[in-house]
Amino acid sequence: MTDAKIPGWRYRSGTPRSLWQLILYAPKLYSIDSLFWVAIEGIPAIDGLLIGAFFDALTGESWLSTGQAIALLLIATIAHIAVILAGRFTKTQHRFTVSALVRRNLLDRLLHRPGAAPLAVGNRTVSTGEAISYFREDVDQIEDAVAGVSEIAGSGLFALGSFVILLAIDPQITLLVFVPLAVIVLLVQQVQTRIKRYRRASRHATEQVTGMAGEMFNSVQAIKVAGAEDHVLAHFRQINDQRRRVMIRDRLLTALLDSSFQNLVSFGTSLILLVAAQAMRSGRSTLTVGELAMFIYYLGFITSFLTFLGESIALYKQTEVSFERMAALVPADSDALAIVAHQPLYLQPLGDQPPRLPDRTPQDRIPLSELRAENLTYRYPKTGQGITNVSLQLDRGSLTVITGRVGAGKTTLLRVLLGLLPLESGAIYWNDRPIANPAEFFVPPQSAYTPQTPQLFSDSLLQNLLLGWPDDALTEAIDLAVFEADVAAMPKGLQTIVGAKGMRLSGGQLQRAAAARMFVRQPELLVFDDLSSALDIQTELKLWARLFDVAKRSHWQPTYLVVSHRRPILKRADRILVLDRGQVIAAGSYVQLITQPELRQFW
Repeated sequence: MTDAKIPGWRYRSGTPRSLWQLILYAPKLYSIDSLFWVAIEGIPAIDGLLIGAFFDALTGESWLSTGQAIALLLIATIAHIAVILAGRFTKTQHRFTVSALVRRNLLDRLLHRPGAAPLAVGNRTVSTGEAISYFREDVDQIEDAVAGVSEIAGSGLFALGSFVILLAIDPQITLLVFVPLAVIVLLVQQVQTRIKRYRRASRHATEQVTGMAGEMFNSVQAIKVAGAEDHVLAHFRQINDQRRRVMIRDRLLTALLDSSFQNLVSFGTSLILLVAAQAMRSGRSTLTVGELAMFIYYLGFITSFLTFLGESIALYKQTEVSFERMAALVPADSDALAIVAHQPLYLQPLGDQPPRLPDRTPQDRIPLSELRAENLTYRYPKTGQGITNVSLQLDRGSLTVITGRVGAGKTTLLRVLLGLLPLESGAIYWNDRPIANPAEFFVPPQSAYTPQTPQLFSDSLLQNLLLGWPDDALTEAIDLAVFEADVAAMPKGLQTIVGAKGMRLSGGQLQRAAAARMFVRQPELLVFDDLSSALDIQTELKLWARLFDVAKRSHWQPTYLVVSHRRPILKRADRILVLDRGQVIAAGSYVQLITQPELRQFW
C-alpha cells in the first residue's frame, strides 16, 4: 500500500488525522459522550467487586452480608440503565454533528467545482444519482468510526483496570489473555487488503445502482417514448444482482471476521478458565470462590474489549475506503483535510433555541464600463476540443452576438467566460480590473446567464423567478420576458407549481421564465445561450425590442452577450464574433461580415 494513491491524500496519515479532526469539532459533545461511555463501562465494573463479596459472604469471608451485596447490585443495575438512556441523547447528537459536518464539507467541495464540469472520479464520470452513495454510505461509515473512538477508549480503559485486578488475583493465568489478542492482530494484518478491496467493490456497486435509479427517474419520458421499459428494467436487475453478489461477499467477510474474533476470545477464555480450575484442583492456586467469580467476571471486560478491538480495526480499514472515495470525488486541488475542516453548522442543541443563520451579504454592484477577455483557452480532457485564444470586448449597453456552426465552441466560450469551465489560459477584465475567480464574480448583480436548457425547481413559478431575490422588479421582468399573458393564463398565476425541471411549462415558457429570472435581478451583463431555440421569431423579436427599450423606461442599462444565428438579432448586433472549431475566424458588424462570401454559411 502506498502513501499517496490519489494526489493530495495520504491514506496512512490522512485517515487518523481526519478522525481526530472530526472528534475535535465538537469536543464538548465528545467529552460528554466519552464520560457516559466510561460510566456505562464503569458501573458494571463495580458489580464485579459486589459479586465477589456476595460469593465470599456465602463462605463467611466477605466484608458485606449477602443482603447488602444484593441491594448494592440492584442499585448499580438501575444506575447503569439510567446512564445508558441518558447517553443515547448525547451519542445521537454527536453522531449527527459528525455526519452533518462531513456532508456539509463534501457538498461545499463539490459546489466549488466548475459548474459545467461533470462530476468525475479519475477518468470516470459520476452521475448525481451515483454521488448519493458518497453522502449516504460513506458518511455513515465515517460516523460509525468516529463514534467508535469514544466507545473503544472507554472499553479499553476498563479492560486495563480489569487486567490489573486479574494480575493482583493471579498473574500467571492473567498473562494468557495476550494469546487471543496476538491472534486477532495477526488475522487483521493478513486480511486487511481484502477488507478494503471488498468494501471498495460494494461501494462502487451501490454507486451504480443509485446512479441508474436517478437516471431512470430523470428519463421516464424518454424511456416510455422509446418503448425501452423492459430493457431498462433488465439492466437495472443486472446491476442490482451484481451489487447483491459483492455486498454478500463484503458482509460475509465482515461476519467471518466478527465471528472469528468472538470465537478466538471465547476459546481464550475457556483456556484461561481451564488452567485456573486445574490450578485450584491441584492446590497450586489459592483462589477463593469469590476471587474465582471475580476472575470470571472481569475476564469478560477484557475479552469483550479484544472482540471490539478486532472489529474496530476492520472498521477503520473500511473507513479508509470512504475517505479515499471522497478524496477522489472532490477537486484535485482541495486540501486533504477539506472534508473534515471545521465549519459552522448552525445546529440546534438539545433544549436550546434554534441558532440564527448569518445574513448573506450580497455582492456589491460594480457598474460595467468595459468587459474584456484575452486569449481564453479551454479544451475538454477526453476530446481535446474547446476554444483556443479567443478574445472579445464588450462596451456598456452594447449587443455582442456569437455565431457559428454546431460544435464551433459557442457555449464553451460562454461557460469559460463565466467560470463554469476552468480557464486553462487567458485573462478576464471588468473595467480593467482582473477577475481571478470568474465563477464567484459573474453572478447577480454583475451578470445573469440563461443556458440552452434552463433548469427550474418543482416549486411555484414565483419562487423559481425570485429564488430569494427581492420582488421589486418582478412585474417589469415578467413584461420584458413577454411572459405576462402566459402567467395570466395559468390557473394559479405566479403560485402555479411548475413541476420537476419545469415539466408543466412548454419549451418557450421555460425559456421565458428563465429570462424573467434574469431580468428581475437587473444585472449589468445579460448572457443568453441561444434564446431562440424554443421561441418563435415573433416572440423573440418582441422580447428583444422590449429589452433594447428598457433603458428608456428605467435606470437599468444592461450589456448583452448572446449566442444566436438569427438574422434579425445579427443585424441589431454592435459586434459579431464568428467561431469555427474553437477559434474566432471573423469579427465585426453585420454589414462588414455579410460582404464576405465565405461567412454566409454561418447564417
